[in-house]
Amino acid sequence: MDTNSAAEICRWIFPRATPGLLELAEEVSQPGCLLKVCCSAEELRAALPERWQVEPTGYFMTALVGWERAKLPTGYKLEVEPGAALTRVQLRAQVGEVAASGFGAETAEAFIYDRIVTAPGHRRRGLGKTVMTALRESCRNSTLRGLLVATEEGRSLYRTLGWQTLSTYSTALIPSAVTATPAWPVS
Repeated sequence: MDTNSAAEICRWIFPRATPGLLELAEEVSQPGCLLKVCCSAEELRAALPERWQVEPTGYFMTALVGWERAKLPTGYKLEVEPGAALTRVQLRAQVGEVAASGFGAETAEAFIYDRIVTAPGHRRRGLGKTVMTALRESCRNSTLRGLLVATEEGRSLYRTLGWQTLSTYSTALIPSAVTATPAWPVS
């Protein structure tokens, strides 16, 4: 999948560590290309050449239905940008800064939530739940299974919304001399 963001160029996603993963890891040498696999960080590290850096283990999660609608917190403006393949949601603070954001993509089998983030100064105000609700409401088929990958911190939010962990999940990347990093952790 091509992402062409500041933090990554593209990503390959595997349901488990396979021989094809090792073959791809041998071929790829460009920083900004990520390998994402449903396995532990230790298992991924053991499957890759030395040049790959493995990030802390995350969680592949699912939810079958929606959750209680979140109320827009006072002082924030919700922006929803639907697209043919991707919906983008942003919550802006009164001064115009992006306080929280996320993306969603609908397929025939699932609705995928991606890059759900809340800026540090805006956490613990229900913004993550508001972003998740806005994304879910953008889904044309409300019966689709929801899928996402969460950090340890994000996992706590998603569990309160009824999400369940399907598997551990790990990411590997080739570090560059200058690595672009998001302003806050991506969950």
